[in-house]
Amino acid sequence: MTLYPGLKAIKKYFLIRNLLWLLLFLASFNTLFAQDRPAKTNRLGRELGIVQPKDSTSKPLPKVTDYLIISYKNDTTYVDTTLSIKKDYKFNYLRKDDFGLMPFSNMGQTYNSLTYNFQNTNLMPGFAAQAKHFFYMEIEDINYYRVPTPLTELLFRTAFEQGQMADSFFTVNTSPQFNFSIAYKGLRSLGKYQHILSSSGNFRFTGNYQTKNKRYNAKGHIVTQDLLNQENGGLRDDFIDDFESGAPEFQDRSILEVNFENAESMLKGKRFHLDHTYHIIRKRDSLSKNKLSVGHIISFEDKYYEYKQTSANTAYFGTANVTTSLKDKTTLENFYNQFQLNYSNNIIGDLQFNITTNTYNYGYNKIAILNGNTITNRLKGDVFSAGGHYHKYYKGFELNGELGINVAGDFDGNFLKATASFKLNDDISASATLNHSSKAPNYNALLYQSSYENYIWQNNFNNIKTQQLAFKLKYKNWVGLTVDLNTINDYVYFAKDATSNQVQPFQNSPTITYLRAKLENEIKLGKFALNNTILYQNKQDANNVLNIPELTTRNTLYFSTHLFKKAMYLQTGVTLNYFTKYYMDAYNPLLAEFYVQTDREYGNFPRLDFFINAKIRQTRLYLKAEHFNSSFTGYNYYAAPNYPYRDFTVRFGLVWNFFL
Repeated sequence: MTLYPGLKAIKKYFLIRNLLWLLLFLASFNTLFAQDRPAKTNRLGRELGIVQPKDSTSKPLPKVTDYLIISYKNDTTYVDTTLSIKKDYKFNYLRKDDFGLMPFSNMGQTYNSLTYNFQNTNLMPGFAAQAKHFFYMEIEDINYYRVPTPLTELLFRTAFEQGQMADSFFTVNTSPQFNFSIAYKGLRSLGKYQHILSSSGNFRFTGNYQTKNKRYNAKGHIVTQDLLNQENGGLRDDFIDDFESGAPEFQDRSILEVNFENAESMLKGKRFHLDHTYHIIRKRDSLSKNKLSVGHIISFEDKYYEYKQTSANTAYFGTANVTTSLKDKTTLENFYNQFQLNYSNNIIGDLQFNITTNTYNYGYNKIAILNGNTITNRLKGDVFSAGGHYHKYYKGFELNGELGINVAGDFDGNFLKATASFKLNDDISASATLNHSSKAPNYNALLYQSSYENYIWQNNFNNIKTQQLAFKLKYKNWVGLTVDLNTINDYVYFAKDATSNQVQPFQNSPTITYLRAKLENEIKLGKFALNNTILYQNKQDANNVLNIPELTTRNTLYFSTHLFKKAMYLQTGVTLNYFTKYYMDAYNPLLAEFYVQTDREYGNFPRLDFFINAKIRQTRLYLKAEHFNSSFTGYNYYAAPNYPYRDFTVRFGLVWNFFL
């Protein structure tokens, strides 16, 4: 049966794209009256090759550093239109460095994790379908802006077979006090294998406001997201040898048979978020000693994960209570409120006290019966928490602390994070961090219902308890070393049950000890450079439930130069990605979760990418020959068991900024 689940997503993409261009025109027209325009509005000074007008009455042109990006924690950076090797690492669907992640063959599927960070400051369980959440934009992924003139960014990248990825963004200050931004990221990619289409959309709208006297500040966003995947269960076992043989007749990957072609999954959500502060006592100058403010964060999120199959596949998932039109839907509504009291003093530092309420409603619209026992359909209630933050500069040290504890409700939990940073000089800096966390397992480990009888459970697991001691050392941009030692108790994981041979959650009793050491450095010689990221990992794990490769490395040798009288900046080179063999986690498409397997080791295959990147004014162009060694280093490359990685392909993309 042929499915076209991406048709609605395509229509929505073009509709929103046209809306974005309309808003761009209206906002630009509005700025003619709402803002003072510089003498030349289509250039940004020296960064973009501007010559300042000699007329002394002309208003100075804005600089790149005037285009501010504000994080959810109020950390501020500015728009960066340069081209660097780090920009190449971030030119992907996530738009962030994906070192330590193994992508699947098609864009918009998922990633297998080669490393884990057990630092946690969340007191509530996570939702289901964690394998889909790589692409789901959380609160910390949303930025806010303040710009002197309208700013637009367009991103485009080719996909696999039919489709492409596009990310359109526009922001403007309608007045010095108010900024808004609107953006949409859309993807459609058919993929090389049967029934593996990805189609997704992430819509974002943000607002950022402050009064003229700067006493009141507010920032908020609206985000709607839908992430759809056709699921095929990976290659059938009897076709694995055909893939690994490299036989010419199987180079067309659509010939290889997959486990099923009648299923699709969807993660969909919307969020309304507002963070606002009122300054009761405001610091006016360097002589002022006290600041006092109150803050409030309110956030509502409604999301669901749905797995649909036109007919049950009992050979793959076991017995089902329906034979056709199988549909499993897991929902979560969460309403978050936090009230803050902030006080700052030159001697004490910055203090915050907060109280938080979480109203949650997770579950299903039906009650299940398992072995004669009734399985509840909902986990719902309220959790009340208290916490605080601390920040202080003291004799060259920067001290940060954060803590939280659930004081009432059905979920116990607490965390503590303390960091001390020291900057010896402009070249050398170091930090040490202590993390402790006790948190309930994710909702889908506690309660799950499905039309497949082996995927129904209700568990009363203990909290997962983690401790982490981390150190960082950095010398200029030459070398950075990060080491963290973790201990994990009552770790919850997914694995196949010995009786049913189906995937279920389990809790590990023995303590797991986990060490990571990551080295980053760059060596430059003239116009050549060698950029290295090397990760070493070691674990003490009696039951082998946390599997990671011992060595993961990424090495890029590249050449940089200016061309055409410095009209173009060029970078070209080769990147090697590699990790040692280990028992790589397998993927379950029904749960959208990775699970532990110890049947076969995967890894020990190199991935070589050749790239040519160029910058012309504020446009960055990317051309990459991905995995060009696939035909001569062996067909043993997998992103997960039964899920091969990508073959050799050439892809193109660009990022283009407009400063109006």
